[in-house]
Amino acid sequence: VTHSIPACIGSMTINSKQLDNDSPVSIFAVNKCYVTVQDGTFFDGSGFAALVREGYKVRSDVNITLEFRTTAVHGVLLGVSSAKVDAIGLEIVNGKVLFHVNNGAGRITATYETRGTDSLCDGKWHKLQANKSKHRISLIIDGNLVQTDNPHVQSTSADTNNPIYVGGYPADVKQNCLTSKSSFHGCLRNLVLTRGQQVELFDFSRAFDLRGVFPHSCPGAEH
Repeated sequence: VTHSIPACIGSMTINSKQLDNDSPVSIFAVNKCYVTVQDGTFFDGSGFAALVREGYKVRSDVNITLEFRTTAVHGVLLGVSSAKVDAIGLEIVNGKVLFHVNNGAGRITATYETRGTDSLCDGKWHKLQANKSKHRISLIIDGNLVQTDNPHVQSTSADTNNPIYVGGYPADVKQNCLTSKSSFHGCLRNLVLTRGQQVELFDFSRAFDLRGVFPHSCPGAEH
């Protein structure tokens, strides 16, 4: 067994002596248990999850789907970036969802914002789909489509071979298609990246680096 149990453990005794869970000698990647939990992964707003250590190649086409829940109006959702300019990025800025793509000729952005008093940062689950098809990009939130024109029609491939950072990224890592440095605070679930026939569902417990991220359970309400 190479990873921890996704569960809550309480009232443990050894030789009839109850262990004090509240003041451990050391602690790593252990969060409190919640009275009500939901499936998903909790991001506490301080870190990130790093996936695909060997590098993810975005290239010409990729479709990203995920569900998010937050009350924060800023936060990185996902970024894949080369050391040059080629990159993709998903983020929440001022309550809007932005999908950025740079195929090498310049960054283009699809922006989704709610109308009226509706908010994406209401602590409820929202479905997101971001699609890059060569030079075209689109963003669908809760079934509502936003597309954007791209003047760089000759540039179609985002040539990355870099990890996928979710919920934030390390200070020493460059992200060319993210404007925010704010780590995501809330819950994510059902992250799927699709290229052609290749469909990948990502399990955050298998990330090669997790900081401030707790796989498998979200508190039933923001705390």
